[in-house]
Amino acid sequence: MTATRDPGSALYAPEPAPLADTSASYDLPPPAVHGCWYPSADPSGRHVAFICDRAGVPQLWTGPVDGAEVRRLDAGPHPVTEVSWSPDGRWIAYTTAPGGGELTRVLCVRPDGSGRHLLAGGEPGTSARLGCWQHDGSALAVTVTESAPPGHTGRHHAEVPGPPGTEHAPHWAGRDGRAVLLDPAGGRIRPPAGGVRPGSGQEPEERTLSAYLVDPEGTAAPVLLFSERGAANQRVCDLSRDGRLALVYRGPRGRREALVVRTVDSAVTCAFPVADGDPWIGGFSPSAGTLWLRSDAGREYAALLAAHLDARGELHTTRVVAEREDCGLELLALGHDGRRAVLAWNRHGVSELELLALESAPPHGTAPDSVTPPSAGDARRVGLPHEVVTRIAPTADPDAPVVALSGARRHPGVWWLPHGAPLRTPWSSRDEDAFPPGLTPVRPTPMRPVARDGLQLGGWYYRAPGRSPGEPAPCVLHLHGGPEEQERPVLEPLYLELLHRGLDVFAPDVRGSSGHGRGFVDADLGTGRFAAIDDVADCAAHVMLRGLADPRRMAVMGRSYGGYLTMASLVWHPDLFRTGVAVCGMSDLTTFFAGTEPWIAQSAAHKYGHPERDRDLLRALSPMSRVDALRAPVLAVHGEHDTNVPPDESEQFVRAARERGLEAELLLLRDEGHDFRRADNRRLFRRTAGDWLERHLAD
Repeated sequence: MTATRDPGSALYAPEPAPLADTSASYDLPPPAVHGCWYPSADPSGRHVAFICDRAGVPQLWTGPVDGAEVRRLDAGPHPVTEVSWSPDGRWIAYTTAPGGGELTRVLCVRPDGSGRHLLAGGEPGTSARLGCWQHDGSALAVTVTESAPPGHTGRHHAEVPGPPGTEHAPHWAGRDGRAVLLDPAGGRIRPPAGGVRPGSGQEPEERTLSAYLVDPEGTAAPVLLFSERGAANQRVCDLSRDGRLALVYRGPRGRREALVVRTVDSAVTCAFPVADGDPWIGGFSPSAGTLWLRSDAGREYAALLAAHLDARGELHTTRVVAEREDCGLELLALGHDGRRAVLAWNRHGVSELELLALESAPPHGTAPDSVTPPSAGDARRVGLPHEVVTRIAPTADPDAPVVALSGARRHPGVWWLPHGAPLRTPWSSRDEDAFPPGLTPVRPTPMRPVARDGLQLGGWYYRAPGRSPGEPAPCVLHLHGGPEEQERPVLEPLYLELLHRGLDVFAPDVRGSSGHGRGFVDADLGTGRFAAIDDVADCAAHVMLRGLADPRRMAVMGRSYGGYLTMASLVWHPDLFRTGVAVCGMSDLTTFFAGTEPWIAQSAAHKYGHPERDRDLLRALSPMSRVDALRAPVLAVHGEHDTNVPPDESEQFVRAARERGLEAELLLLRDEGHDFRRADNRRLFRRTAGDWLERHLAD
């Protein structure tokens, strides 16, 4: 293999850049309430690298599975999003989101905190994504985007308003160093400026995604594995042990694919449709004769497939290895030896964990790899202390994986499962510390509303502590993002804030949500989105008719796509909700397509409609097209660096509400993108939203 295959490919090659050592042992006691997640184990399986927010920002930490000593490896201000310990134990690779934004970069550091350096994503306008390690640990796969064209380095970065000295200007009255709470007199609200103008009809610009093998030591030139122009997504999920084949995850949401790529010439030997959700969708057997995949191809629910490959990496046969009729395979992790798998199934929002034995692979030229068919002794169920598995990290012991867990009564934590006995890592929060003094846990009740067209919906209802069962309550209908996300029974601090202000919370899964089968996910495509908006009203009616929610004191709230649904519900059903809180939502789908990242636009077109061919549909589905019907006061919340859904989307809706004489405010969080990752900003958001909802739902 060579480092480059064409004159232009060197442009995209990452160059390691050394950084200052910011690691330190951390002997201060952690706050009682903190989260630990995204574990990755070292070769021994006795130490774990993980993400933790005990210092206020998600950062990179390490610690033993059975000891309390922890070390922070990167004390920088940029949130960490993914972690991967090398198979040889020499390096820990991780991804950060500078400024909390959507463009990420990949770094490496030694387990003792030395040698920290930037591998990819350091140039303006570029982004880098973490891929897999080679099985010997000698190289890491990373996917990088090309640099922004000259003069466009800020095209997809939100402008940070307010020069020094303006902090005390009238329209910056709410600025406290972390956020801007705009008053009705003025502020950052303005028409979008720069870039592609709304209504221009210009296609989303293409980008090139290129996957490289990078030597973490920096002694060898990067090796190009695969490059694709106009790609919406790309990640190298596995490499065969002999280096001949790469498994590449690519494609926009709803149309994900797994490609088998020959590394010598980047030729695609076969492709498989795979499920949305977790991008780590499979891997090769030791001989590369079998590819294990989490796929919903031609199925309602994702299952484990075995794709048998010939010596050239071309498809021979496929068959289902593990499946369930009523739920899908959500997470798949292959053991280090390639002979065992850990499976997490999603049954109505609750995880079920299994260990599955995979039969040894025969060499090429004899017969395809096989798998012991699932039977009484082949798949072993592992009991879990909490409801939801968010990440699986295999260890050297195939019967002792490490998992990240969350639940209705705990903050995210990391657990070690030696031979089926779940043990909480000492550095994760204790369950008894999940709630501040004076607050009591609330276990949600599953709900199954029925939409007006007969479609069965889902969701979870949270009853405020101390309320009598027959008393109709002020209620907040909270809508998740995606739209392919799913409500799960996990501890949500926002819900805790609202519940202990005396507000009930109903968190439904309207059509388009995951966890209920492929047909449910696709039920909101195109004109089906009008039915999704009606689902919100039907969910509100369901809890009203059951006597749980007070019809006079209903609010609607949501984030991302849920923010869009919040604004849409307020204008499609203007008399149903007393107020709304829209977080990072799209108010006009045409301006959203014009302002978002091009690759996000490419994925979103499958869900909402094409920005040119379906302009009439997008206009009809946009809350701004019906804003004259708005009757309720609205609070909008946005991260200033959000390039997924630009802040202009919240600004124009708030501006339109004010022009119609309605109370409307915007909370703009500093140093945040589409996801709010900093503890102080999350607290500010919860407090502001809680104050707003409590005031507007008062008797």
